[in-house]
Amino acid sequence: MALTNSSLIPTKSLLQTYPQSFLTKPKSPSVLRVSAVHSADTPKNPISADKSPKQQPAPPLATKSAAVTAPSQNVAPGKWTLDGWKSKTALQLPEYPDQADLESVLKTLEAFPPIVFAGEARSLEERLAEAAVGQAFLLQGGDCAESFKEFNANNIRDTFRIVLQMGAVLMFGGQMPVIKVGRMAGQFAKPRSEPFEEKNGVKLPSYRGDNINGDSFDEKSRIPDPQRMIRAYCQSAATLNLLRAFATGGYAAMQRVTQWNLDFTEHSEQGDRYRELAHRVDEALGFMAAAGLTIDHPIMTTTEFWTSHECLLLPYEQSLTRLDSTSGLYYDCSAHFLWVGERTRQLDGAHVEFLRGVANPLGIKVSDKMDPNQLVKLIEILNPQNKPGRITVIARMGAENMRVKLPHLIRAVRRAGLIVTWVSDPMHGNTIKAPCGLKTRPFDAIRAEVRAFFDVHEQEGSHPGGVHLEMTGQNVTECIGGSRTVTFDDLGSRYHTHCDPRLNASQSLELAFIIAERLRRRRISSQQPLAPSLGL
Repeated sequence: MALTNSSLIPTKSLLQTYPQSFLTKPKSPSVLRVSAVHSADTPKNPISADKSPKQQPAPPLATKSAAVTAPSQNVAPGKWTLDGWKSKTALQLPEYPDQADLESVLKTLEAFPPIVFAGEARSLEERLAEAAVGQAFLLQGGDCAESFKEFNANNIRDTFRIVLQMGAVLMFGGQMPVIKVGRMAGQFAKPRSEPFEEKNGVKLPSYRGDNINGDSFDEKSRIPDPQRMIRAYCQSAATLNLLRAFATGGYAAMQRVTQWNLDFTEHSEQGDRYRELAHRVDEALGFMAAAGLTIDHPIMTTTEFWTSHECLLLPYEQSLTRLDSTSGLYYDCSAHFLWVGERTRQLDGAHVEFLRGVANPLGIKVSDKMDPNQLVKLIEILNPQNKPGRITVIARMGAENMRVKLPHLIRAVRRAGLIVTWVSDPMHGNTIKAPCGLKTRPFDAIRAEVRAFFDVHEQEGSHPGGVHLEMTGQNVTECIGGSRTVTFDDLGSRYHTHCDPRLNASQSLELAFIIAERLRRRRISSQQPLAPSLGL
């Protein structure tokens, strides 16, 4: 869903793009009864949603280049089916005590409309292909984990607004399109390092996200409840509806660039820097108007905005996967962009098996533990046709490891001839525990990792394609440091996260200016030198 004026509400053109069969309820009440081909494959005979698996032509097997050797056995991806992941080892999934309730919820979700559309996901893939070759920059950000308690229009607006501000700063510095993707409208589930949590001698299942169980430390709250998936769907759809309105209803118009400042950043160093930039944009718009150039074109009054989340709760993801009648491919319609995490990216695991068959653009989170050859194999499984924009590699490893480990990953991918978009996640490799016991992230460490990311790509001659941030538009005190210094003592005053610490709006904007300066320097250094003087 690029959130543009064409995707705000179902229009005639939209219905033509996504025929009625795309929205119809599948015949099977438990799973969608269709087999798909590889997301990157174009089927010779597009699959009809009305055909049963026995009636469908068998999809082509994966090419030899996509065959993968796991540590203990050969794994050939082969034919993909919607529920084929169930035959694989699935990590990080909850154990629901009431299976009948779970089946009932999944049947309900299968009958619900898609949250996003296939054509919107394809548009995002095209934009990401531009980022892969240095012609665009990805800004992906939002909550660590969305919550039911903090769900309100103001929070959604504030996060959207800080993304707009950061996008304006990056676009101005880099002089290139900025692809805005939110960790919003579906980012609920979180992987956990331990299945249980213990406090004062009481041991309970870990909190796994509001779409699975509750964060209150009591036995009832921690029991996985399938009904939470229904609420998560409804909240995601409502969030997306508001984002569409903001993106296309005039709020995101470039003429409003001076009005996007959040109140609490207005009288700060970053607020002042942003206001100066906004005035320069205003002057440019005034010049355009005076020259007779229209500034009421949709490109100036709307913005494209996509949604993303980690593909973790596979029963939910399967229930929202739909067959796109125009391409004959499957799309997970819970979000435009999905990523597989560090804990669930096993080559022969359930999450990789599910994701290889959906056509959404995909992300792969990699830490310093990632072996270069394993990364190549994983990319070949998920993108056997080497389609540009399909794969985004999101590095999360800390500044020192970034300088040591990332070059080897870049070289391995380059040697294999694979096309990916390289993105930095400077958050997850920099989490520490404060003296008070709360988790936090030092802004200096986040900044250092971003700088290392750009330095490595400059050294390797590759393209830094974007950043992936856990951030909020709220005035929280969760990450220490920044120009408006948040100290360890400040953490308890406005520490609202349900999971990991997030950058607040001021810190996010400060980081955007740092990145914009690197993009500006990169742009200037890449420009062709002027022709030599003729001695005049």
